Amino acid sequence: MPNSESQPALIQPKAKINYIDHLKVVLTVLVIMHHTFITYGAPGGWYYAQKTTLTGAIIPMTVFVAVNQAFFMGFFFFLSALFIPSSYDKKGPVKFVTDRLIRLGIPLVFYSLVLSPMLSYIPYKWADGHDITYLQYLGGFHPWIDFGVLWFVAALLIFTLIYVFYRMVVGRLKTVIALPSVTAILFFAIGIGFISYVVRIVFPVGWVLKPLGFQLGYFPQYIALFILGLVASKNKWLDSADYKMGKRTRAIALCLVLIGFPLFFVVQKILDFPIAWFNTGTHWQSLWYAVWEQLVGFSIITALLCIGKHSWNKPSAFLSKLSRSTFAVYIFHPLVVISLSVIVRNWAIDPALKLLVICPLAVGLSFLLGLVLVKIPGVNKII
Repeated sequence: MPNSESQPALIQPKAKINYIDHLKVVLTVLVIMHHTFITYGAPGGWYYAQKTTLTGAIIPMTVFVAVNQAFFMGFFFFLSALFIPSSYDKKGPVKFVTDRLIRLGIPLVFYSLVLSPMLSYIPYKWADGHDITYLQYLGGFHPWIDFGVLWFVAALLIFTLIYVFYRMVVGRLKTVIALPSVTAILFFAIGIGFISYVVRIVFPVGWVLKPLGFQLGYFPQYIALFILGLVASKNKWLDSADYKMGKRTRAIALCLVLIGFPLFFVVQKILDFPIAWFNTGTHWQSLWYAVWEQLVGFSIITALLCIGKHSWNKPSAFLSKLSRSTFAVYIFHPLVVISLSVIVRNWAIDPALKLLVICPLAVGLSFLLGLVLVKIPGVNKII
């Protein structure tokens, strides 16, 4: 058994870390909303889309997915990493790796071989109008290695295995690192923005590493936040996080979104350059956007952690159940979003109005499905 000094203070009695469970629910809701917004007008690729042409709807949808993209997946990596050191110390390398391969590897195989072809078939059959059976469709189906939204799980598994290798070769991190100040966090975010800019010269936003589904243009943040999660766990950062820091970073995030994001549109209209320059190439616009994105992301993450610890830490039986189902919801929400959007495809209203109906339905039904799945014996051992 590891000694008490090796146990991060984050791993406390459940009642003291309720806000982490609550944040997981919020992030999962944002994932569902993100993909529903893409379905009906926001930029991005998805299994099925019916995009609005109303500029008044496209702009807020774009803002929503841009702000989401700036933090939500990186935050998932941070939260996942928080509990890895204590789990490794408790189980040891062999049991820890075996557990991770089961909990992460089986969903990857299931999604790729079972769920992925089904998700592609639904719009192919009922939206595109192809008169073909599912078995006939499978006969011509070729991307059998397709992790879809579970690219996150694949990346998390890779990051975790690298951590295990590090622990076995180097050992436990000895250096004590204090919780960074707000200024240090912002400068770190700027640094990750510069790295992201350089990476996007080679791997522009939208470029996907097949078949893993990795958009490498976003990975500097993901890698950084995973490492920060490990460091935060070892050095008990969340014990020192306070409400004052949360309020400061919340104010910074609001300024960056409400003032900083509209500047992109203003400058683009004045200088009349391609919008694609914000996400690719050596253009200064790409550097500007990459730095803005990281400043927004790190500010929001810090604000949510600090404010959540202060204001969202009360126990809730309902939210606890929802939190328990978040992994199942993450895996299966594409099935719900795609099915609902295909069902209402012929509804004679603008897609922007469909969003107002389908988005809350998708969130509710996805969590309902998740709550059912985690009750199934055997399945609940994995998800």
